[in-house]
Amino acid sequence: MDPAQNTSSGIGGSNGTVRYQTNDGIATVSSAAADDSKENLNQVINSIQKTLGLLHQLHLTVSSFTPASQLHLLQRLNSLVLELDSMAKLSEKCNIQIPMEVLSLIDDGKNPDEFTRDVLNSCIARNQVTKGKTDAFKDLRKHILEELEQTFPDEVDKYREIRASSAAEAKRLAQSQTVLPNGDAKVKSEL
Repeated sequence: MDPAQNTSSGIGGSNGTVRYQTNDGIATVSSAAADDSKENLNQVINSIQKTLGLLHQLHLTVSSFTPASQLHLLQRLNSLVLELDSMAKLSEKCNIQIPMEVLSLIDDGKNPDEFTRDVLNSCIARNQVTKGKTDAFKDLRKHILEELEQTFPDEVDKYREIRASSAAEAKRLAQSQTVLPNGDAKVKSEL
């Protein structure tokens, strides 16, 4: 069988909803749309693989070119042009955003995984800074509460009672809610 005629079927999608991180936030896509998106992407990948096969065949034909193989060369060129056109049409259905930094790394001959590593390292660093700030505020709150307790013991006791009752109310409210499959909370109605 001619490798140019070899095609493979796409891979099916998952059930449920799929969430994608976008610049504007998180976009939720239904299962059918996610399946269509995966199918479109798989079609583009198959077209790329077919194009690479055609380019390899074309290379072999050109490297062993004789005047008798000119018709064969033209057929392979036409097949390549048709497949590139098909790939362009299929790619219009795919909406994939790739950060420019990744493309720059690829152009520079570097591994695009470096971008992922750098993003993760910067997230870890920001997380550590934020954790340090929250710990500092907790320490400040504790210190202020200790100082207030020495000066105004009755008011601090009232504050702790109010805080405990509001924490109990928040816990009760959280228990009365159930989580829906899409991550939203459903509040039980009280009769």
